[in-house]
Amino acid sequence: MLRASACVLAAALASLLGACTLEPHYQRPPAPVPALPDGAAGATAAADIGWSEFFPDPQLRQLIALALTNNRDLRVAALNVQSAQAQYRIQNAQLFPTINASAVEQVQGIPLSVLEAEFPSAAATVAGGNPLPSGGITVRTFDVGVGFTSYELDVFGRIRSLSHAALQQYFSSGETRRSVQLTLVAEVATAYLAVLADQTLLDITRDTLKSQEDSYALTLKMFNGGTTTELALRQAETTVDTARANLAQYNRELAQDRDALQLLLGAPIPDDIDFSGGLDRGNLVAELEEGIPSDVLVHRPDVLAAEHQLKAANAEIGAARAAFLPAISLTGNFGTESPQLSGLFKSGTRAWSFSPNISLPIFAGGANVANLQATKFARETAVAQYEKAIQTAFREVADALVARGTLDDQLAAQQALVTASAAAYRLADMRYRGGVDSYLTALVAQVSLYGAQQQLQTVRLQRLENLVTLYKALGGGLREHDAAAASN
Repeated sequence: MLRASACVLAAALASLLGACTLEPHYQRPPAPVPALPDGAAGATAAADIGWSEFFPDPQLRQLIALALTNNRDLRVAALNVQSAQAQYRIQNAQLFPTINASAVEQVQGIPLSVLEAEFPSAAATVAGGNPLPSGGITVRTFDVGVGFTSYELDVFGRIRSLSHAALQQYFSSGETRRSVQLTLVAEVATAYLAVLADQTLLDITRDTLKSQEDSYALTLKMFNGGTTTELALRQAETTVDTARANLAQYNRELAQDRDALQLLLGAPIPDDIDFSGGLDRGNLVAELEEGIPSDVLVHRPDVLAAEHQLKAANAEIGAARAAFLPAISLTGNFGTESPQLSGLFKSGTRAWSFSPNISLPIFAGGANVANLQATKFARETAVAQYEKAIQTAFREVADALVARGTLDDQLAAQQALVTASAAAYRLADMRYRGGVDSYLTALVAQVSLYGAQQQLQTVRLQRLENLVTLYKALGGGLREHDAAAASN
């Protein structure tokens, strides 16, 4: 009873001492960026808006769901989380002794010369007074027991600090997976919008080519009738060739952007996905509220991942400090031992051993000092990486907010330009067909209209992409449904 109480007391003492570590006190570094404007009262954070709500287009929602299931980058990130979790469990297991059961047979041959030297009277007493065999004797020992080997008492928290570091690495991998998901949702949406823009530009180019072919046919007819010049004919011909070249370009870009979208999906684009209509299908991306939560930067997954890496580096310092102090390890075994296999587990065969060991580093060639310095440098590196993550997040949010207002103004101006250019081309074409004006005036008006239409689609795409970028930069894209829908 006394021995059992002593063992319990020793275990409790080891656990109490192991609860302490030499890790520096962690304090989150201040954000190295100006503060964002506080959010408006009642504003819904982008992180609380589900991607199925932010992207109302049913085809886009279908593609995002497909990518979240099949995308290989996201799958690798999820596997990395599981691997980091396993590494933490491996490291944390060192806080407990590893108990093994063993069964050993030991056979030893002892030569006669050794016996005679160690036991001079053995020849007269062993084997009923008969002389020992000239080849010596064979001794067999059977041993069965359970025990642990070199279990380190975590007196100064070295193992616990390493366990803390592994836990933070696991948390970091989880945030990295969340960041990969954010990026994937935004990339799928952006790729889908790019395909729609390509389709819109392709449709505009086809309409322009048809109009220019009609103008070329009319000019050729007038040239053959002697009512226009060869210069006007060649000018009409160049516009047709230009439109044909653009048509080939947009066909190529459409095919390449479809391939890019398919790569993000990790699977073929479903047959029921229809890209016809392009950006004109409308209701592609929802609008975000003006309010921006003030703590949006430190809650982004990439920033949280960098902070967990910083915490892991901080814990590594505790383990490096503990290396300067004594290490206590225990080895013990309890079981039964007999010279015969049939004698195991009989009365009087109980055997045990207990071997505590303490070691104090005296000289290591400066390895422990260098290791401590290396962990401190690693922490400073992690601080810089954490600050860089916040700066990157700040720039992404700030750039998206700046572009948001200017793109709206640019889109309105570009739409007005297309309307004016269309009216100018219509009048110029009527004057040309009526013989009032030369073809050059109609050509310039047509080229201006075509360029304005192309630029309008580019601005429309940029505005939609900006909304997607802002949604992702604010931490949106992790949830499928908004908080209100989830609670119903």
